[in-house]
Amino acid sequence: MKVPTLQVYASGPRRLYYRRSGLEAGASPIVLIHGLSGSRRWWRSNLPALERLGTVYVVELVGFGSVRRRQRALSMKDAAALVSEWMDHLNLQGAALIGHSMGGQIALRVAALQPQRVSRLVLAAASGLLHRAWWQVAALLPQAMRQGKLNFVPTILADGARAGLPNLVRSSRDLLQDDVTGLLPQIMQPTLVIWGEHDVLLPPDLGRALSAGIARSRWVLLQGAGHVLMVDAPEAFNREVTAFLGESARKESAQKESAQKEAALNESASAGSVAPAERPETQASA
Repeated sequence: MKVPTLQVYASGPRRLYYRRSGLEAGASPIVLIHGLSGSRRWWRSNLPALERLGTVYVVELVGFGSVRRRQRALSMKDAAALVSEWMDHLNLQGAALIGHSMGGQIALRVAALQPQRVSRLVLAAASGLLHRAWWQVAALLPQAMRQGKLNFVPTILADGARAGLPNLVRSSRDLLQDDVTGLLPQIMQPTLVIWGEHDVLLPPDLGRALSAGIARSRWVLLQGAGHVLMVDAPEAFNREVTAFLGESARKESAQKESAQKEAALNESASAGSVAPAERPETQASA
């Protein structure tokens, strides 16, 4: 498979790397945001399905990803602000944001910052409601890796080593202190909250609470999956996400069509109400 060209958005000293693939020529944008210690490689099993729906942008967050040039990781708020700025730069309209873990927490913040640009939201095992010490979460990592696919462990370790321990600790501390509870009522976009049944890092009860706080949300639990659910159960993940994105897009299109028809009817009725006054007087011939 040909790897899409790496592109970069510069904002001062910060460099946000991303790759674009999938449909072009006006297709709906889909933005993927990885989690802590993640990279584009975490979405390899999902890209083919998503690329059939729109133009896919795989973001690699500052301080993480497959790029070897190391940067200092940003806080959750600063990372969301940079992604928001990048969306403005590309003028992305009607985007679907898909975020995993820390990426879901950042995606949620972006959706609150950019309600006019973000049309749909997928929160995959998203952090933001977890309240533990960072070292308590770190102690669960070996168990979480054992629950996932063994052939994915080298990817996790390599991406973690590339990010570096300071970035991992810094981001872990910040995401655990960044409570998004107050943001949830602001999220008006249709939202899919999707979780792994055996997630030990972020138990499913956190996902249910997240979904309950968002007005237009749908809750899905993937059987047999752990924290990295899009890797553990890619077929089920792809099926749920593509169905959600397709259904939301159809509803949005139907609503726009209905609004256009209503506007046309109102315009026609308005024109009809003034027509008699504007109609010239005629006389019948004898």
